[in-house]
Amino acid sequence: MPEPSERQIRIKVRVSGVSPSDLKIRRGDLKAVFPLTQPAILGFETAGTVDAIGSKISNVVVGDDVVALLPSLGGYGEYVLAASWTPKPPQVSWNDAGALPTSVEAAVGVLRQLKAAKGETLLILGAGGSVGIIATQLAVRQGLKVIGAIGTQITNRVDATFDAAGKRGLQDAITLTGGTDRVITLADEHAAQLGVRFSVGTPDRAPDAVEIGMKLLTSGQLRLRSHQSLLLSAAAEAHRLLEEGKVHHKLLLTTGLTAR
Repeated sequence: MPEPSERQIRIKVRVSGVSPSDLKIRRGDLKAVFPLTQPAILGFETAGTVDAIGSKISNVVVGDDVVALLPSLGGYGEYVLAASWTPKPPQVSWNDAGALPTSVEAAVGVLRQLKAAKGETLLILGAGGSVGIIATQLAVRQGLKVIGAIGTQITNRVDATFDAAGKRGLQDAITLTGGTDRVITLADEHAAQLGVRFSVGTPDRAPDAVEIGMKLLTSGQLRLRSHQSLLLSAAAEAHRLLEEGKVHHKLLLTTGLTAR
């Protein structure tokens, strides 16, 4: 049982999200940016109930429902430690809560890094994925024109490219964007070879993103990708489904505690 430090909480997990990046991390494809120590517990995002709190924590109590982004991983566990978290309102389902943190942080963070301005055209590779769906909605709210690419060839010139797919589309994206300065990828491990920035979820990339996403979810102004739930014990099966391309939903791992 992990014990929280003075500035951490312990969460009894209900739902944790599975990301395509989890597969690459597990295989070692991203070891330059996500080195793993052994034994490793994957998972960047979780939702659950506060089970214990550190001695210097005062803004949450045992029993509170929260969601958390986990920079040090751990979501595939029954309990996880977190140094930052966002309250889960009762209007937001456990599944939506567990599916939100990683995707909304990436969407908000990369849009900020691209510095896309109102009226500009943004190309999103993987617009139908968990990150792409959120990024599209946020970009439109900011007044951007969005071209969403889902395995199709695009010929339009664009001002910036957000690669949320990591499926070798960067070379074409560079051509369409007129260079690498405003092309960012979340998942293409070959980015450095092309001179493209690989964006990693650092603490300062978008520290307010989960709160922003939760407010939009609560008010009905944000739609997430459809999801499919498996028990936590089926984590390996979740990875197999993603690797085989047999699932077109956000995959979630549940501990069997979800009430709705």
